[in-house]
Amino acid sequence: MATVTSSFHFSTLTQSSQRNFTLSSNSPTFRFRVGFSCHYLGVRASSYASKMVVRCSSSSVTDPPTVSETKLNFLKEYKRPIPSIYNTVLQELIVQQHLMRYKRSYRYDAVFALGFVTVYEQLMEGYPSDEDRDAIFQAYIKALKEDPEQYRVDAKKLEEWARAQNSTSLIEFSSREGEVEGILKDIAERAGGKGDFSYSRFFAIGLFRLLELANAMEPTILEKLCAVLNVNKRSVDRDLDVYRNLLSKLVQAKELLKEYVDREKKKREERAEPQKTNEAITQQFSSL
Repeated sequence: MATVTSSFHFSTLTQSSQRNFTLSSNSPTFRFRVGFSCHYLGVRASSYASKMVVRCSSSSVTDPPTVSETKLNFLKEYKRPIPSIYNTVLQELIVQQHLMRYKRSYRYDAVFALGFVTVYEQLMEGYPSDEDRDAIFQAYIKALKEDPEQYRVDAKKLEEWARAQNSTSLIEFSSREGEVEGILKDIAERAGGKGDFSYSRFFAIGLFRLLELANAMEPTILEKLCAVLNVNKRSVDRDLDVYRNLLSKLVQAKELLKEYVDREKKKREERAEPQKTNEAITQQFSSL
């Protein structure tokens, strides 16, 4: 049996990691390394007379779930098998998004949601069933203890808004009133240090999608948009390069998989043809 193999390296949709993705006709392998830092709470005790005062700080009342728990939640939500070319990348994405989701500075925003929805739709393009594709999306977001409908609604809201913009109006949102303008103003304030903001590549992809829909793809527009949002353009440029490379590699892998499936289907049909002929001859003799 012929073997189809496609290997490529790509950085994850978080700040730093790299893995090998190998697609084969038998069993795909996927290796990755994830680096992250743990923050230990400081505890200070002091004694005054006979009293001891213990002060400690904590970012949340309860500990966040582990990566394994998040992945298990996904499997509980969606129990059907997923083709390996999709499942392998989905499993990697859910690990990376788990790390984003449970950072202390994380706060959901609509641009982040637009970025994830964009990545998901690109990844799952061509999936055999639209119904299953939506069910997988629901299971994925629920596994992260977030609302999949909010992701969809906010992504659609920003897409519709961006289609009505141009190069000038897109970067002048702060001078206008409106729901999406308010969302962008809030992001700009938080990114500027007035609240929690955690930059990620999903956010960068969300910005790219806004520019794309507004037909404002000039590099200077992205620079100005990053400036008014208080986001580092270098980080955005770097992450968009990773995103474009990932899409290119996924397209190649899917094409190889389709070619392999088509060849195997043709071989099965060719093997079945002599059997059909023998059965027809047998039936003819039986009827004599």
